[in-house]
Amino acid sequence: MKKLLVYLKDYKKETVLAPLFKMLEASFELLIPIVVKLIVDVGIANRDTGYVGRMCFVMILLGVIGLVCSITAQYFSAKAAVGFATKLRHTLFSHMQKLSFSQMDKMGTASMITRMTSDVNQVQNGVNMVLRLFLRSPFIVFGAMVMAFTIDVGAALVFVIVITLLSVVVFGIMLITIPLYKKVQAGLDKVLGITRGNLTGVRVLRAFHKEEEEKEEFDAGNETLTVMQMFVGRISAIMNPVTYIIVNGATIALLWIGAVKVDSGILTQGAVMALVNYMSQILVELVKLANLIITVNKAIACGNRIGSVLEIEAGLAEGAIDREGIDGGQQVPVVEFDHVSLTYPGAGAESLTDIHFTAKKGETIGIIGGTGSGKSSLVNLIPRFYEATAGSVKIDGVPVAEYSLKALRAKIGVVPQKAVLFKGTIRENLLMGREVLADALEGEENAQKVREAEDALLREALEISQSAEFVDSKPEGLETQISQGGKNLSGGQKQRLTIARALVKQPEILILDDSASALDYATDLKLRRAIHGMKKAPVVFIVSQRASSILYADKIIVLDDGEVAGMGTHEELLGGCEVYQEIYYSQYPDKRGEVTA
Repeated sequence: MKKLLVYLKDYKKETVLAPLFKMLEASFELLIPIVVKLIVDVGIANRDTGYVGRMCFVMILLGVIGLVCSITAQYFSAKAAVGFATKLRHTLFSHMQKLSFSQMDKMGTASMITRMTSDVNQVQNGVNMVLRLFLRSPFIVFGAMVMAFTIDVGAALVFVIVITLLSVVVFGIMLITIPLYKKVQAGLDKVLGITRGNLTGVRVLRAFHKEEEEKEEFDAGNETLTVMQMFVGRISAIMNPVTYIIVNGATIALLWIGAVKVDSGILTQGAVMALVNYMSQILVELVKLANLIITVNKAIACGNRIGSVLEIEAGLAEGAIDREGIDGGQQVPVVEFDHVSLTYPGAGAESLTDIHFTAKKGETIGIIGGTGSGKSSLVNLIPRFYEATAGSVKIDGVPVAEYSLKALRAKIGVVPQKAVLFKGTIRENLLMGREVLADALEGEENAQKVREAEDALLREALEISQSAEFVDSKPEGLETQISQGGKNLSGGQKQRLTIARALVKQPEILILDDSASALDYATDLKLRRAIHGMKKAPVVFIVSQRASSILYADKIIVLDDGEVAGMGTHEELLGGCEVYQEIYYSQYPDKRGEVTA
């Protein structure tokens, strides 16, 4: 939690002024019982209504000044807390973007969302409350005790006993509840994970009529979270009644001692009223302090969870090469896998073992294999989504680890298995991988030229990806709004737009990770022919379950349980690779028995 306080450095003024104004308010508040004492002992005792009126005006003035100080302190504390949370959230999001896929998989999406939202909000509330009350409440508690000593030393000893007892109660409960709040947040992670899974897969759940089972699982997780929250809530709730018992007992003791001393002429009635007022102030402030400590406990627990994420070193170290235009020449392969192996964190066995092949300019590499054979794992090593645990992946003769991530991924266009589109227009989605220059240029004529070039580039990508027909059929064309996740498009339309988005980058390497599964065979064939016919044809990696999608690839890699079972052209594999034969003939049973050329 301490490491997070660095994000308050730009709000030094606010972090000083907020408690300062709160201390001023507290100072004026401590003077009010003295004014009451003077009203009783001087004004009322002497029946001096003018004096009483003047002292009442002083009391109102003290209240108004305190109110102004309180509002000012509230402004500064809110400004510092919100600014702190904004910087922390930006840093946390930026750090998460640098984590490798392995680290993200280990942490879990639900947990990362909880830390980004709920945990940051809890820390923000904690900072706000600390700036407002952390100094004010102890200041009034000890200030009231000091003021009591100025009135009567004997009666003030009651304050010493009370403050000691309350400190034991408050800090004891704090030590118990801090670890419990960590468990509560972990339970919240679990409930969020269940909720996210239900909402994401709602169609599947309804199709298999699993709503009741999922409700039961959610209820179980929610019940566990509720029990934990109620348990820690009960412990925290002990604070208020114990505090009231101690303070009210002390008030009774004060009245008893005060009555005896007034009767003896040692104390005045106004002094006793001042002592009771100071005890009441201690009661109010300790209740506030108790609530503050509960909030701070939550903030510390949440801050530690956020800090644990920030302490994770980014799994992908940036290389020194930040130039995209490295060209190894015709002799150097564009992509080379040099005896590469991959083991996922926590996995018992390798997912890829000793993969070795090269891909030259303009070549199409097909990757096929059974489910779980490592097809996606292989292509994910090229843009360094995962780090090879053995061997080396090279692009243009340079290991991918030596490139900066920006330079590396500028060379690569990726179309993932799951077609993901973002809320916005079709144009905005297609231009994600390319800088938009039209709006940045000065002069209407230059901006228009860039816009025309941009439109031509988008048109070419739409034509190649076979998206032009359905985009043109939309009344607004490229300006058509896409809902979050592309819910207003069909599966095939989403896949074609994600392919177009990758092509707009004009990449040197194009990875199609089973990205044509929702396309019919005719559209799939047109797509592959259009990509092959591009002027600057990239190296294309086609991951597919369909043999038809890779029949005419320059090189086909057949994977079986993470190992290369065969490599070559369709004809070569059909003649000598049993795994490829099994896949091909399962899809084309009528071809079995034919003699290949």
